[in-house]
This record gives sequence, structure tokens and C-alpha cells, in this order.
Amino acid sequence: MDAALVPLLVSLLAVAAHAPAASAAPRAFFVFGDSLVDNGNNNYLLTTARADAPPYGIDYPSHRATGRFSNGLNIPDIISEHLGAEPALPYLCPELRGMKLLVGANFASAGVGILNDTGVQFVNIIRIGDQLRYFGEYQRKLRAFAGEEQAARLVGGALVLITLGGNDFVNNYYLVPMSMRSRQYALPDYVRFIVSEYRKILAGPYNGIGLCTPGVQRVRRPEAYAFWDAFHPTERANRIIVGQFMHGSTDYMHPMNLTTILAMDREGP
Repeated sequence: MDAALVPLLVSLLAVAAHAPAASAAPRAFFVFGDSLVDNGNNNYLLTTARADAPPYGIDYPSHRATGRFSNGLNIPDIISEHLGAEPALPYLCPELRGMKLLVGANFASAGVGILNDTGVQFVNIIRIGDQLRYFGEYQRKLRAFAGEEQAARLVGGALVLITLGGNDFVNNYYLVPMSMRSRQYALPDYVRFIVSEYRKILAGPYNGIGLCTPGVQRVRRPEAYAFWDAFHPTERANRIIVGQFMHGSTDYMHPMNLTTILAMDREGP
């Protein structure tokens, strides 16, 4: 569903840490975006953008498909692992209540893009505007459970991951024959348009090494491959990606990596 193969989209991945949390509770984690980070929301939707059947999930701890578009853990799972926290549940999961609200929530939905007309072929997906509205709904639930003061501290001290843009190219420019967007924009102009639209989202309220696909015989060593299907990384590749998030140089992480951001955050002003 999403184009991890498109190198120019690296700049469309945002990881942000906000003000430090005053409580001793682990930092909450909020995830927005597409199938690179969806951990099961689309399981609860009538959509063709799903990863709820084998071979997805064969290397997940339960060895079952969970809605993650990988053979095992995905990017948010591995970030949580690095932080020593439990993964945030999909927002649509009925288990997201009570104490689980304090962990955060994953609002991502496979198939979505920066543009609202991206992913129309998947019918029922949670577009980015709806993900942000769900975030507002989540905050109301959090305030009702934890109170205004604790909720404000938790949200203000949260880690936020946003990954968008792959579908805007793969599913809204290249793969749709004679797509409206490819007729409307030359590629360089489309890139500029996508970046400008992405900036609006951030300012709002809030070549693969190998391939393993469901259409071929399952490989014996998924860890030897970078991609699990045509567009989504294997768990090993996800670990390499998160390793750059956590410890990468400024060649990959601007203005600094996540470990540095969190260390500065702990030290305070």
C-alpha cells in the first residue's frame, strides 16, 4: 500500500518530542500515518487495505497476523522497545481504555496519504484529518479517566510519530492509470505540492535489497530481505530504520536523532 521504495519521501517522516512530562509515568506515544506504522486499525474497517492474514505476522511474537504490514514488528513497536515501553494500541481497538490510555494510541491507517483523494480505491480508511479528529476524541476519553491535569501533562510530554507520503506517489500518481494528479502535475511540481500540503498538516490542530510477497513461496529467512511485500519493510529493515531514528547522524536525522532529543528533554531548559 505504501511506498517505502520512494527515496524522496524520507523528508516526510516526522518524529517530535514535546515538553517533558512532570510525572514519573512512561512517556506516551502517539502514531499517525499509513501502513508503515498501522498496527491494526484497518482490521476494524471494511477495506481492502488489510494485513490480517498470513504470511503477515509469521515472525510476530504470537505468529499471527495482527494488521501490521510486516513479517513481525513494525516501526512504532521497535521505537517502543527502545524506550522500554509497551506498544500503543490501535485507536479502534476495544481494549484501548482505562490504564491503556496512558500508554498513548496509534491512529494510523493503511492506504492513507497527505491528500484526501489518495487511497480512494481502498474505500474505508482513516484519512489524516480523521486521525487528528480521533486524537481529539482520545484526549476527551483521557481527561475523563485521568483528570484534566494529568491528561495535559501526558499529552504535553508525549512522543509523536507521523509517516505519510508514500501512497500519494504510489497509489495516487504512478499506479492509477492516467491519474488526475499525474495529468495535473509534472513530477517536480507534484513533489512541491505534496510537501506544501504536508506542512499544512503539521501546522494544523494538531530500491529494495530483496522482496518477499504473499504471491510467491514463503522465504525461509525473512531476515535476509529488506521488503516483506512490494512496499513494506521486514522487521529487520524496520529495526535498521529505527536504529537511524534513535542514533543516526545528521545525514539521516535533522536536526538531531531521537536519543539526543530525549536526552535534552530530560535535562530541561
